[in-house]
Amino acid sequence: MKAIGVGFGRTGTTSLKAALELLGYGPCYHMSDIVEEPARIGTWIDAAEGRPVDWDHAFRGFASAVDFPAAAFWRELVARYPDAKVILTVRDPDSWYESATRTIFRKALRARRPTARIGFALVSRIAPDLGAFVKMTDVAIMRRVFDGRVADREHAIAVFRRHIEEVQAEVPAERLLVYNVSEGWEPLCAFLGTPVPEEPFPRGNDTRTFDVEEKERVRRLMSRRR
Repeated sequence: MKAIGVGFGRTGTTSLKAALELLGYGPCYHMSDIVEEPARIGTWIDAAEGRPVDWDHAFRGFASAVDFPAAAFWRELVARYPDAKVILTVRDPDSWYESATRTIFRKALRARRPTARIGFALVSRIAPDLGAFVKMTDVAIMRRVFDGRVADREHAIAVFRRHIEEVQAEVPAERLLVYNVSEGWEPLCAFLGTPVPEEPFPRGNDTRTFDVEEKERVRRLMSRRR
């Protein structure tokens, strides 16, 4: 593992994944890899529920990792891979929360509805991969990181701010890049010691793109039924 992205989802992690792969730090592990290979789901449920995890096995074949759920276990990964560069993607906390509520928090917010438990039981029975994925996001991200309180704006933003402070306090400055993807190639390449590519910095995964890709994620996870 050569680079670990420890920024929360919706801080440009998809763009960072593409950038790292263009710079030779790929393949880069991302939530999308879990959707492509649902067998990976169990790793994160085990980690969230306190069972031992073989991180080397989990990341075999990958040179970097970004986004949730990896970012939820940043301390474990930073300690396990002491030579890896650490990249903390950041953005304005208020705009982050607004983006998150429209995307990665959306299902968690819907789960607060009275009928959600029945719906989850039905989905888990019909499409076990989708049920396992929903469980993973709940235990490894929504509960582990946000205490199940993503609907509480002040709480979620406080968690976001505290995460940034804790990473900066615990990761040595020479090993850490605090980075807004709007800054483009220069700070990232300087930190990694790589030439600046001629092509534009990758941009992607706005709310509209997320909606399209989420439908595809659900389709893929529903495709393997009992």
